[in-house]
Amino acid sequence: MSQANQAVAPKENTRGRVLFASMIGTTVEFFDFYAYATASVLVFPALFFPNASTINAILSSFAIFGVAFVARPLGSIIFGHYGDKLGRKGTLVASLLLMGIATFLIGFLPPAAGHWTVLAPTALVLLRFAQGLALGGEWSGAALLATENAPKNKRAIYGTFPQLGAPIGFIIANLMFVALQTFCTAEQFMAWGWRVPFYFSAVMVIIGLWVRLKLVESSSFQKVLDQKKVVKSPFAVTMKKHWRPTLAGTFIMLATYVLFYLMTSFTLTYGTQPASVEQATAAAEAKGKTFDATGFVPGLGIERPTFLTMLIIGVVFFGIFTVVSGPLAEKFGRRKFLIWVTSGILVFGLAWTLFFGPGQGAAMAGLIIGFTLMGLTFGPMAAYLPELFPSNVRYTGSAVAYNLSSVIGAAPASFVAVALWKAGAGNTLGVGLYLALGAVLTLVALFMTRDTSDMDMEEWVE
Repeated sequence: MSQANQAVAPKENTRGRVLFASMIGTTVEFFDFYAYATASVLVFPALFFPNASTINAILSSFAIFGVAFVARPLGSIIFGHYGDKLGRKGTLVASLLLMGIATFLIGFLPPAAGHWTVLAPTALVLLRFAQGLALGGEWSGAALLATENAPKNKRAIYGTFPQLGAPIGFIIANLMFVALQTFCTAEQFMAWGWRVPFYFSAVMVIIGLWVRLKLVESSSFQKVLDQKKVVKSPFAVTMKKHWRPTLAGTFIMLATYVLFYLMTSFTLTYGTQPASVEQATAAAEAKGKTFDATGFVPGLGIERPTFLTMLIIGVVFFGIFTVVSGPLAEKFGRRKFLIWVTSGILVFGLAWTLFFGPGQGAAMAGLIIGFTLMGLTFGPMAAYLPELFPSNVRYTGSAVAYNLSSVIGAAPASFVAVALWKAGAGNTLGVGLYLALGAVLTLVALFMTRDTSDMDMEEWVE
């Protein structure tokens, strides 16, 4: 090679850098997101809604939790626009910064009292909205980082690495909450302990930024630049020319979202709710409070640190089967593999009360089965959704599909599940049927979509 050619030879992302950068970024993002999710169950109802009844405070906390999912489609449009016009790297750095700053500031919010009675919940809503914007742009960029740099027959395998950020981030966040609840008194935890994970996010953001700033653009996006195929408005082009795969991708993700937020946020609420009025009364008296049985809904009555540990065990299965899903999706094809997994989710929804109702042992079995299915369905998404779109609108198309699904799948999941549990006076049959319905809608979308395993991501530019 001549010196001139050496001078212009493009840099390439190494395999290790691609996989680590795609995983560390989503780990940071999901750590921040799940730190909020856990606090929304353990702390925020009492901290920001002290005058509401227990169940209404939980519902209010989940309503704010859902604000991020409303923001996510907007984030997907904003970050998708710049990701398809300017490149993946800068967009990924910006989304990580936004998530980190918003999460860090949540740790400084005061309780809703005095002058902060209205301001504290309002500030929480705004910061939660910022988290949603950031996650709206993060996932698709990380998925493209992995899959656009992968060999053709290993895209689903590479794509599992950004997906691993979800279980890893969840485990780190919840291990911190378990440790804090173990070593802090109840008063210390409510006063300052819950804030530690939000402060810790700053350390993780620095690590993520350091790795991502070393990346170079993928050859797929470079080809878009070389062919001068960058579109003026990626969102408009996506909606005009690629609305069908966008709609299909939205419903392909639906069962995954419903399953995950039932397995995490809802089960934590249900599992730690007292199993009887007597247990609730004793718990209130231990805190020096009077228990009001009005609107009481029985749960499993498991101690919070114990149930968080159960969740962490379940999420380990989530991580393991996320990795397992990659080779399987390559061997059988994304579509066929996901049809089988989604059918499993449907059956699990119909059998929900066999696991969430009898007691702690059944609940542990349910968490393991549910999180196993979660890993199998979530793992292939980082390959399947981007493969539905050409390179010049791939960031926008996959991000919009993924995050529109969050609005109809994830945002209402915890809120609807709590309402169904309340309507059932403690029976969770309605929750299982809700999950089964999500699985049916996903199956319809899968049957209407082609398999994408053999498409060429680098050459497909429109």
